[in-house]
Amino acid sequence: MPKLAANLTMLFNEVGFLDRFEAAARAGFRGVEFLFPYAFHADQIADRLNRFQLDLVLHNLPAGKWDAGERGIACHPDRVGEFQDGVGEAIKYAKVLGVRQLNCLVGILPQNVRREQANETLVENLRFAANALAGEQIDLLIEPINTFDIPGFFLSRTQQAIDLIGQVNAPNLYVQYDIYHMQRMEGEIANTIKANLPKIRHVQLADNPGRNEPGTGEINYRYLFGLLDEIGYQGWIGCEYKPRTTTEEGLGWRAAHGV
Repeated sequence: MPKLAANLTMLFNEVGFLDRFEAAARAGFRGVEFLFPYAFHADQIADRLNRFQLDLVLHNLPAGKWDAGERGIACHPDRVGEFQDGVGEAIKYAKVLGVRQLNCLVGILPQNVRREQANETLVENLRFAANALAGEQIDLLIEPINTFDIPGFFLSRTQQAIDLIGQVNAPNLYVQYDIYHMQRMEGEIANTIKANLPKIRHVQLADNPGRNEPGTGEINYRYLFGLLDEIGYQGWIGCEYKPRTTTEEGLGWRAAHGV
């Protein structure tokens, strides 16, 4: 049976962030993930994880000026120093929080930067990050994101992520495969997961259209959950969707899908 992790950036947002850990545990989740921990002291989050016996599955490296619309800086040639500092900050949090994988949002292609230059910068930044994380036995993930929701996002297809992994050539670099994003960009979800399973370390879900709960759109999640079990996927599945109403009211999808 799939291991489901509640994404606390999107779920249980009826309460404050630090209260979402208790809400997730009460709802039966044993794992959580979120975008960023950096607005809080690491000990505050560690206390919630310990108190409610939750595993922190994942969080992201710092991603630039998020509130100003930035979605990562790893492909920005003029932000390499800031990126490297962010890797160090993420490792500090990961060591306190016990997280074993960190995701890198690669960013939107900057204006007046050629794709080739952005790719070269990204490869070097990923090498730096993967090497730094390897020293702490932490995996680095990269996530293709659809360009309907985030126009200009540099990494938008599965094969592009696989190609990047080949260019970086780091043994701890993997794909974070978001079913919602890749349904919008590619389709062929089942075959893509099967073909690339050795390089997929984390999966996220939401239905399409709307990015709501499974069962609200076109994606056959009952089939996909069975497939992931069948092919031996061992990782977590992050529930990164927008509840149609409240989180609690929408959680019936789990029983309806046998998870």
